[in-house]
Amino acid sequence: MTKKFDFTGLGFCSNDYIALLPEIPLDSKVKMLEHLIQGGGPAATSTVAASRLGLKAAFISSVGDDDAGKKIIADFDTEKVFTKAIQIRSGKTSPVAYCWTDAPTGKRSVAWTSGDLVEVTPDEIDYELIAASRVLHLDGHHTRAALAAAKFAKANGVLVNMDAGTLRDGVPELLTYTDILIASEEFARRITGINDLDKAIFKLAEYGAKVTGITMGELGSMVLTPEKSILRCPAFKLEKVVDTTGAGDVYHTGFCVRYLETDDLMECMRFGSAVSALKCGKLGGRTGIPNRNEVDLFLKQRG
Repeated sequence: MTKKFDFTGLGFCSNDYIALLPEIPLDSKVKMLEHLIQGGGPAATSTVAASRLGLKAAFISSVGDDDAGKKIIADFDTEKVFTKAIQIRSGKTSPVAYCWTDAPTGKRSVAWTSGDLVEVTPDEIDYELIAASRVLHLDGHHTRAALAAAKFAKANGVLVNMDAGTLRDGVPELLTYTDILIASEEFARRITGINDLDKAIFKLAEYGAKVTGITMGELGSMVLTPEKSILRCPAFKLEKVVDTTGAGDVYHTGFCVRYLETDDLMECMRFGSAVSALKCGKLGGRTGIPNRNEVDLFLKQRG
């Protein structure tokens, strides 16, 4: 089958209310330095990043027919992401997230809700869309649908890319259908029960992915080589980190984009790290997502 899409995401999408603060308060008030409203969600932001990096992208999820849902769809449309596979629930409220970013460090706190939205069911999935894609990207949300989609993707030669950040019921089974499994350090520790990441990554690899890795924020990332040795990539240092929201989401996209082009895992990690670093230069999970030329130039300047 001719692949009409490069990257199809399935997972959580929300409307994000983002505030840059001089400090994150507790039982007090503080004046915002900057604020914005934009689409968010792990798989959603990953899919937007794929589009900006030059891939033809689509997204599968559900939203309400409220104003927040309309803005979520509009944001995808602006980013040239195909949205016809998103289920619009009549009379339901869409997911929202409130993100507070600490200006001195760029670190953030996020509170989110799925509202009263019904998740996508397996029979609502556009399987023809998945079959026509090179990559299916998952974040563990809409878990029943994600599992059905992953099984279908594996059976039809579609690469399954997993952002393992939320440990929900059904996610351990979902991991067994994953080709690229890159987990956050918190997820890796929780699902393996091992605090030492150098040991946890080997336990994580038992789920059978072709590539297994762990992201560690400012400490960079690691993956296991086919020879079962640990390959490490440091994070790029920036003069100013504005906001880390979405940094992990776009790392997964960057890694996958490069993986489609090369089997050099260090190149994949460096590319993902570059996308992540450039994103952190602006407020919001999507504002700073770069295009391909910007990433290539960033890497060229750093040798």
